[in-house]
Amino acid sequence: MSLEIENPPSRERTKRLRRQDSLYGDAEKVSKSKHHGSEGSWARLLHLAFQSIGIIYGDIGTSPLYSLSSTFPDGIKNHDDPLGVLSLVLYTLILIPMIKYVFIVLYADDHGDGGTFALYSLISRHSKVGLIPNQQVEDSMVSNYSIEEPNSQLRRAQWLKAKLESSETAKIVLFTITILGTSMVMGDGTLTPAISVLSAVNGIKEKVPSLTESQIVWISVPILFMLFSVQRFGTDKVGYSFAPIISVWFVLIAGIGMYNLVVYEIGVLRAFNPIYIIEYFQRNGKEGWVSLGGVILCVTGTEGMYADLSHFNIRAIQISFNTILFPSVALCYMGQIAYLRKFPENIADSFFKSIPAPLFWPTFIVAILSAIIASQAMLSGAFAILSKALSLGCFPRVRVIHTSKSYEGQVYIPEVNFLMGLASIIVTITFRTTTVIGNAYGICVVTVFSITTHLMTIVMLLVWRKNIIFILLFYVVYTSIELLYLSSILSKFVQGGYLPFCFSLVLMALMMTWHYVHVKKYWYELDHIVPTDEVTELLKKHDVRRIPGVGLLYSDLVQGIPPVFPRLVQKIPSVHSVFLFMSIKHLPIPHVLPAERFLFRQVGPREHRMFRCVSRYGYSDMLEDSGLFKRFLVEKLKNFIQEEAALQTNCTTGDSDKQTCSKGSACSIRHSEEVTDPQVCGLVGNASSDLIHSIEEEKGLIDAEVERGVVYLMGEANVIAGPKSSAMKKIVVDYVYTFLRKNLAEGEKVLSIPKDQLLKVGITYEI
Repeated sequence: MSLEIENPPSRERTKRLRRQDSLYGDAEKVSKSKHHGSEGSWARLLHLAFQSIGIIYGDIGTSPLYSLSSTFPDGIKNHDDPLGVLSLVLYTLILIPMIKYVFIVLYADDHGDGGTFALYSLISRHSKVGLIPNQQVEDSMVSNYSIEEPNSQLRRAQWLKAKLESSETAKIVLFTITILGTSMVMGDGTLTPAISVLSAVNGIKEKVPSLTESQIVWISVPILFMLFSVQRFGTDKVGYSFAPIISVWFVLIAGIGMYNLVVYEIGVLRAFNPIYIIEYFQRNGKEGWVSLGGVILCVTGTEGMYADLSHFNIRAIQISFNTILFPSVALCYMGQIAYLRKFPENIADSFFKSIPAPLFWPTFIVAILSAIIASQAMLSGAFAILSKALSLGCFPRVRVIHTSKSYEGQVYIPEVNFLMGLASIIVTITFRTTTVIGNAYGICVVTVFSITTHLMTIVMLLVWRKNIIFILLFYVVYTSIELLYLSSILSKFVQGGYLPFCFSLVLMALMMTWHYVHVKKYWYELDHIVPTDEVTELLKKHDVRRIPGVGLLYSDLVQGIPPVFPRLVQKIPSVHSVFLFMSIKHLPIPHVLPAERFLFRQVGPREHRMFRCVSRYGYSDMLEDSGLFKRFLVEKLKNFIQEEAALQTNCTTGDSDKQTCSKGSACSIRHSEEVTDPQVCGLVGNASSDLIHSIEEEKGLIDAEVERGVVYLMGEANVIAGPKSSAMKKIVVDYVYTFLRKNLAEGEKVLSIPKDQLLKVGITYEI
């Protein structure tokens, strides 16, 4: 952190301050850790590429188990239809996961983070589309914020920025489609385990045909239970365990595919000619269009590749996709189609029937394991996206566990994992067949594709500012493709397609309820703040006495005094000797450097020792435990006091510069990595020894008060709908929101506040 003063007397005497304390060093290691966004050495890149095989490709890699059978639910009616479907599958794999995601969408990372919320945060950072008015000028000074204002030549970006910022409807629509995408990813993470495991277990019927459908289902249930149980070990450990298995799977399916090509019909390679797609639709008409709902299942898990970007990096995913995933899966589909050209009657179990007899049991075992792993991609992505939703106030506070010390984006959410596991088991028991589950699955997949396309178009216009022809080409091509697939899968709405809509509507309702009340609560507090210049009068009015220790009063507000403070001094007319109004603020960036974490302001006269502090985090940053947070906070507070003294000294004692500061004004303070040595600038030659002694005494007093104890105060706000509110608003606020607030993790648990140091202050807000 540095202090910059207008016209300083000895600017050349400013130098870098070397910090020796271990806390600062440890905190700095967090921001400089090698995570997703940094490329590193080739060895590390290949290590990440290998690990990504086990995490993000299980889903798309196991799609050959069920995709073709879902495409031909009523059997193959024409000998050339498999060629048309193979051509559709190959070009779907090339156009959507390869070109759109691997070579375009992955580059829309938000400092290494992916997913719908990463796109939303990119847009939010370049235009003020957030619904909570907590933006501060200092936020744009954070290193990772790194925005470039549209210049006068790029009027298109300026026009779009103005439209987004001035339209409340645009803000709400943007937020709504973002949480719809999040809801669909969560639905995807629920359905992936069900369809993958069920389709793999179903293969055993080839050797044990006496097994019934119910028995297959009950064999699948304990496998699903085991899958969700291992999530707590984290992506890092799970990835190391899964990568070798998935690698064996890709070798097997590629080998079996090549075997089938040679043995049955190598001529199916002509399916790379798109003319077979045209002929397929000419022969089948509406039935060909309906079959697209099965074809799209060949790219399930593609969105997980983007959502899991925080676990790896772009280059690692590009290497693993183009060298391992695409060749293996393409060969597998070609082999199945070659087999079906000879045995079209076996379409229902084409994958397992096409396996050479000596390889059946090894392939079956690896298929079971791979199906388990297939769920990992969407589960990891769901956890990553939901953790971002939490930090942006779009989801109730639940406990987020960071499972890796090396890679910051790898998280696990116990409550969500339990609910998704339960839902997946219920879906498996209820729907029983992969065909019905596939109908639901396809809707999730295509909806997320479409949302990503629309958000990406805004990013291209506003952030990347690409050529308009390229943007139009991207939007028209992918919107057309996705609408075609979506219209097909919606035709199966009654046959299971309704499931993700119901799931997403419930999840969206919860997220919108939480965010709606969160915004209203913020505006209520903003309308009822106590101006900082009235603090002295407030303390005198209630005859408030100062008690030993340090008090931290938490509030969402980043300016003014929250309305819970007057209630506190009214009920308990005492305030700690050192008192801070704390705000935890999440910026629309993944990470904030620890050195730039805190913003301080003096509240009232200096002798009151009252401060406002805003602690800023990125949406992927983890909150420190209370001990580490306290030590870091105290260190920065003492630095602030010292710098304020240097500032005041230069403002009042500058002789040659004739610098003056009007009453109540403040000289500019800028936070950066460069730190001004207070003994060199400001205090030496300008400050009296009495002032130096006063500063050291005040810093010593803060240390002494910290030793006496730190108390964390939190407002326990009971939010209710106003008496004139509509019936719908009363249901949403008084029942739904209250239920979520009371039954999910409380704020002090998320902030890791010790129970014996917590004091809650009750207050009721009418919104």
